[in-house]
Amino acid sequence: MDQKLKGQIAIVTGASSGIGAGVSNSLAAAGATVVVNHPVAATKDAAEAVLTEIKNAGGAGITYQCDVSKEDEVQKMFADVVAQFGTVDILVNNAGLQDDSPFQEMTLQKWNHVIGINLTGQFLCAREAIREFLRRGPAPERSRATGKIICMSSVHEEIPWAGHVNYATSKGGIMMMMKSIAQEFAPMKIRVNSIGPGAIKTPINHSAWATPAAEKTLLELIPYNRVGVVEDIGAAAVWLASDDSDYVTGITLFVDGGMTLYPGFSTNG
Repeated sequence: MDQKLKGQIAIVTGASSGIGAGVSNSLAAAGATVVVNHPVAATKDAAEAVLTEIKNAGGAGITYQCDVSKEDEVQKMFADVVAQFGTVDILVNNAGLQDDSPFQEMTLQKWNHVIGINLTGQFLCAREAIREFLRRGPAPERSRATGKIICMSSVHEEIPWAGHVNYATSKGGIMMMMKSIAQEFAPMKIRVNSIGPGAIKTPINHSAWATPAAEKTLLELIPYNRVGVVEDIGAAAVWLASDDSDYVTGITLFVDGGMTLYPGFSTNG
C-alpha cells in the first residue's frame, strides 16, 4: 500500500478486534503510527496481538487502555499520545457495542451502556481531537487538512432496526454529530466524516454469517452478494484519512454492498 499517511499519528478506538483491528492494520500499512486503543485490562492481550501484526508488517504503533465513555480517561489518552508523539493527526472513532433487547424490556442500564460507549464516547474523543487540531494548527508537511476524524457509524443510521433501538439510536446520533462538527470546523480545514459499514465479518455479528445457512439468509439483504470483511472498511478509512479525499467532509461513506439500497424493493417490493 502507498504510504499516504506517512508521518501521521492515528488513534483508533476499540481497536483490539473486529473493524478496529482491521482499520489499525490498514492505517499502519499506509504509513501511520497507530495507537491501538482497548477498553479494559482484559483486552490488553488482544490489542497487543493487533500491534504485533502491525509491527510484523513493518508498521509502528502502541497500545493504550482507555474506556472512551469516561472523560478523564479520554483526556489522559490524548495528553499521553501528544506527549509521546507530539500531536494527533487522525482519530478513528470506532469503539462500539450492542446490548440488545426488545424495546419494552430494555432497561435504562442497557440504554445508557450503548449510548455511553457508542455516542458519548465518540463525542469525548472527537472533542479532544478537535482541541489538539486547533492547538497545533495546520501542518501542511503532514497533510492538507489540519486534522481528520472518522466516525464509525452503521447502515443503521439510516435503516431502522427493531430490537436494537439503543444501537440504532446511537448511530443516528453519530450521523448528526458528525455533520454538525464537520460544518463547524470545515473553515479550519478539519475534516469530519463517517463510515457506515453494512454486514462485516466480525465477532459482533458472528452468528449472522458463521454457517452457510445463516450467510445465505444474510445475503438476501446484500445486493452485491457477499458479506464484507474488515479490509473493506480499512481501505475506506485510509481514503478518508488521506489527502485523496481532501475535498470530502460531512459525509457518511456507506460500505455495505448495497444494503442501503433497500433490496426488498428490487422486484417492486
